Amino acid sequence: MIDLRSDTVTRPSPAMLTAMTRAETGDDVWGDDPTVLRLQSRLAEEAGKEAGLFFPSGTQSNLAALMAHCGRGDEYLVGQAAHTYKFEGGGAAVLGSIQPQPLENAEDGTIPLERVAAAIKPLDDHFARTRLLALENTIGGKVLPPAYVAEATGFAHDRGLSTHLDGARASMRRSPRISRWRR
Repeated sequence: MIDLRSDTVTRPSPAMLTAMTRAETGDDVWGDDPTVLRLQSRLAEEAGKEAGLFFPSGTQSNLAALMAHCGRGDEYLVGQAAHTYKFEGGGAAVLGSIQPQPLENAEDGTIPLERVAAAIKPLDDHFARTRLLALENTIGGKVLPPAYVAEATGFAHDRGLSTHLDGARASMRRSPRISRWRR
């Protein structure tokens, strides 16, 4: 069994360790690390995107995504069991000044769309502006159904929200709309 719960519990195999120690390296700050460049290019191609960006942890990549979609004082809708809300040290609030609006996940890990609709704030200076629906592709060991992810994404986009899917690789192949950036 391969444990994919988190980037912190996955352990490299001996072959992976050998590949890491033999990898060609460069200075990523200068954009000349050939291994990182190949990784970013390959994953962008597999995901059907024009570019990719390597982050050393899921926590860092999630925070960067939230901050790309939301400005200071904005709000994102998120399941109470999602990593970006429950397990990442409040980074969105602390470092991004982004207010989470946690919603109860259903037993299957989805967030019922009527809950999402009810949580979207009206455009009013008294409220944080709702900008993003953040989904988690696995909740409690259950993978979100690709049809739900596509439906929730379309629902959010129709209401002017951007979307973020943590751990999107498997689902993105089935629906290219999942991580479409909207501002």
